[in-house]
Amino acid sequence: MLHPSYVDLMNVVNKDVGEDEKPVVSSRYSIVMASAKRARQLVSGDPQLAGQEDDKPLSIAVKEINDGKVSILPSIED
Repeated sequence: MLHPSYVDLMNVVNKDVGEDEKPVVSSRYSIVMASAKRARQLVSGDPQLAGQEDDKPLSIAVKEINDGKVSILPSIED
C-alpha cells in the first residue's frame, strides 16, 4: 500500500479548487507525472523541501506534494 494514497494526494492538490471549478488533477496519471517531474528536478540539483536527506527522490517528491510544499499547476488549454 502506498502512503499517502493517490486519492489522498489528489485531495491535497485539489483542496483549494471551488465546487464549480475544474480540479487541478483528476487522475492518478496526473499525480504520477507531477511526482516524477519533481523527482527529476531533485536529481538535477533543486533543493529538497521535505523528507530526510537519505530518502529517494521520488519519496521526497511525494512527501513535498502531500505537505503542500510544491504545487501542481493546471494545464493551459488553447
